[in-house]
Amino acid sequence: MKKRVIIPVVAVVLLLIGSGFKNDFFEIAKQIEIFTTMFKELNMNYVDETNPAELMDTAIKNMLEDLDPYTRFMNEQDVEGFKINNAGEYSGIGAVVRSYDNKLLIVEPYKNYPADKAGLKAGDEIIKIGDIDVSDFKDDASELLKGSSNSDVDITYLRQGKTMTTVISREEIEVDAVPYFKKVDDETGYIVLSKFNSKASKQTEEALESLKDQGAKKIILDLRGNPGGLLTEAINVCNLFVPKKELIVSTKSNVKKFNKEYYTRKNPVDTEIPLIVLINGRSASASEIVSGALQDLDRAVVVGARSFGKGLVQRPIKLTYGTQLKVTISRYYTPSGRCIQSLDYWNRDENGNAVTKKQFNEFKTRNGRKVYDGGGVMPDIEVSRLKDNILTKALLQNNVVFDYATEYYYKNPTNNMADFNFTEADYQNFKDYVAQSGFDYETETEKTLKEVMSDNEFELFGESVKNDYQQLLDDINKSKLASLDSFQQSITKNIEDDLIVRYFYRDGLYDYYLKNDEAIQTSAQILKDESKYSSILR
Repeated sequence: MKKRVIIPVVAVVLLLIGSGFKNDFFEIAKQIEIFTTMFKELNMNYVDETNPAELMDTAIKNMLEDLDPYTRFMNEQDVEGFKINNAGEYSGIGAVVRSYDNKLLIVEPYKNYPADKAGLKAGDEIIKIGDIDVSDFKDDASELLKGSSNSDVDITYLRQGKTMTTVISREEIEVDAVPYFKKVDDETGYIVLSKFNSKASKQTEEALESLKDQGAKKIILDLRGNPGGLLTEAINVCNLFVPKKELIVSTKSNVKKFNKEYYTRKNPVDTEIPLIVLINGRSASASEIVSGALQDLDRAVVVGARSFGKGLVQRPIKLTYGTQLKVTISRYYTPSGRCIQSLDYWNRDENGNAVTKKQFNEFKTRNGRKVYDGGGVMPDIEVSRLKDNILTKALLQNNVVFDYATEYYYKNPTNNMADFNFTEADYQNFKDYVAQSGFDYETETEKTLKEVMSDNEFELFGESVKNDYQQLLDDINKSKLASLDSFQQSITKNIEDDLIVRYFYRDGLYDYYLKNDEAIQTSAQILKDESKYSSILR
């Protein structure tokens, strides 16, 4: 009887599964055939000459936009950049360069590297590289700055309205994962881990050992602004502080082979040293794996502001002609079972925007402390100056802070860190600068109002309602400028950080942090009070 029941059921299940695979394969093949035919006919029959490579690049990138921002097609140049980012080594001018709106902007020249030696400064706009005008170059012009070591490149750039030229001799550039470490006080060491490239765990270990040799008995690990990188390096960094065979992260996917658990594999450096991890809204991916795991295992106190909330794992898949598809393959989960992904890219609102998770599930750390999923890693101790807000984000994304810092730098020269002081009067000048810059951003309230009040409804409600509606929008605009006071602490910190890097390079910023940064000072105080540190973890 059992056989008579079970065998047909199994057969039906297998038939349905096989049918599903067959249908999926047929649908994929069908759509590929449609696209191939359309692409061929378009290029053969269009009224003007087409560029097949550009058309295909646009088609692929637009197709992937409907998924998530991390799944993307990489052409040969993108693949090379991806390798450089992970390796931490390349040959070029040694500067952070931003490409946008047919412009190439120097954001930060690295100290004693070619761009710095040639006199380039943050805010310089490169308009010509060799004989090529940046505005006419369709691909990423920053690629033209890379080249073989000891080769020269002619640069024409704008600074404060003046056209200037220089010759830069390219060098081998090493991008350190740990650009800085030093003692905060007699017993506390401070390590900045800025990215998770292939050097991350090795350099973190070297910094940890060096600080311990100098007498450090407590550690602050700074992951603020760290966008992430290699998953294996995140696990190895955790392994410095937790024992062998400890679960750090697990991944779950619709594809079975991507369902994995990742454990520490090596003997740790120190499982007892008191540890604080600093995070903020720009700590993402591997940074969240490290901070989330150390929090769940009650191995570290997390200080700062809510992290970015990525929660997704990508894998590069090789395609033809040297291209790759960087595809999201799974979600990752911390040891307690949390997925800290904050944006749901598969359920979008009526405007096509990813939905922010608003209901959170409770989980427990090893010691039974409550932690929550769905919105990044929440710190155990919050620092108000590090908390993200829509205004500060808009000011940064629209380069308002950057452009103001450029202007301030040339008006207020200084070579002495002790002389640097961004005053209340300076902030008032910044507010005037914002008002005159034409800076604007749209709040959620404005978006909703504009969606609700259509032209047809204005006709229905009459002129009075229309005037009231416009008055409300004007009042919102005024309140946005007034919010420069509400978020002064956060905005001032970003301005100060930008300025100090310009005056005293990246090392100067970290030196300044040791004496003035609220998060580091808060962390040092917690570490000095053993009972407080222990009570947080309990």
